[in-house]
Formats: sequence, structure tokens, C-alpha cells
Amino acid sequence: MSEPATPSEGLGVLHLFCKVGPLADADAVRAAVGAAESSGDQVVSVAVLGHKADLAFMALGDDLWRLRGLQTGLTQAGLEVVDSYVSLTEVSEYAAGLPDEMKEARLRPVLPPEGKPAWCFYPMSKRRGEHANWFTLPFEERRDLMLEHGTSGRNFAGRIVQLITASTGVDDYEWGVTLFGRRPDDLKDVVYTLRYDEASAVYAEFGIFYTGLVGSLDEVLDSVGCRAG
Repeated sequence: MSEPATPSEGLGVLHLFCKVGPLADADAVRAAVGAAESSGDQVVSVAVLGHKADLAFMALGDDLWRLRGLQTGLTQAGLEVVDSYVSLTEVSEYAAGLPDEMKEARLRPVLPPEGKPAWCFYPMSKRRGEHANWFTLPFEERRDLMLEHGTSGRNFAGRIVQLITASTGVDDYEWGVTLFGRRPDDLKDVVYTLRYDEASAVYAEFGIFYTGLVGSLDEVLDSVGCRAG
């Protein structure tokens, strides 16, 4: 066995977006997810809405080899991975003063949150253009803008659980944003509201959005027509 590929703190996070191919076998998918969970990884199953994918898996674990093993198991089960995102949990430099329990919730979240089946994921980066470059701003100004952004987000406490994971150097964007909401319009409302903050309106660049419904693995497989082989 390879030596574990473990972050110095926090967890690896792998989002896999899959299509159900003609050889997809629900029992083999269950076996792959079960093997990951029995190793201590968390796997969130999502039925994706729209044409971009049929289902998604959000996996969190402290060994990237195990996450790779889950990906291999799902493809061997006949699922086609049509998109993916790789990131790591982190405590932002703007949140260094948080209490330890809040830092731990960001580094080692327990997912999915109860009572929040509406789900979306999107990647984002901070703009570095000629007239708006986040990375040339002084730290204090960046911190203040993020504090404003965080204040807006806290207005959705109870409606939304958000996990921001870091992907600078490991994927195409700098962060991945995963939202869990009580209702589908909670997702719309929080993204719409936060885009008016200067940190977003002036400095944010967004990638593709995926939207879906969190359910048990059996619920998700049934909803996308994935049956036992």
C-alpha cells in the first residue's frame, strides 16, 4: 500500500459529477461508497438537476489515496465521471481569531447537515485584472471586505450551511463553495445577496454551478435510474 497522502491539517475534498452509463451497477456503486465510509471517509450523495450530470458525490477524508480509490471504484461500477473538483478544508487567513471549535468545524466538518436537502456547488477565484486585483490590496482592506461578506452570510444562519474549501494549486479555481439549504430558494437568495458585497461584486470570478438534492445513496441511485446489474 502507498503511504497516506495526508494534508498537514484538515481534510481532502473530492467532488465527482457522474453520468449513469449503460453498464452502471447500483450494487457496485454501493460497494464503492461503503468501502470509503468504512475507512472513515464521509460521502455525500446528490441527485443532480439538469443536463450537466446525473449524480454527484462529495467525499471528505484525510488520505487522498482513499479518495482516489473511491473515484476508481465508482468508475469500475459503470459511472462516467463528467466533471470533478479537488480541494482541501482550511481556516482562512481572515478567520485566524475564531474560537477553536469553529476552526475545527471548518477543518473537519460533519456532513451532510440535517434538514438541508437543497445543494449546490460552484468554484470561484478572486479577480486579478488590470483595474481590480484582489491580491494587490493590503491585507487589512481584504480582511475588512471579507468581514463584510461574512456578516451578510450570517443573515442566512439556519437556512444555509456553507463549506468553503481551498483549491489554489490543486484545481482550476482558488476555492470551492458547497451550499446546503433547507429549500431550493435558500440557495438562490444567499448567492444573490452576497454578490452585492464588494468582495464579490468587484473581485469574484465564478465557475460552473451544479445544483441537486442530497439524499441517501439508495434514494439518489433510484432517482437517477441506476439499478443493480
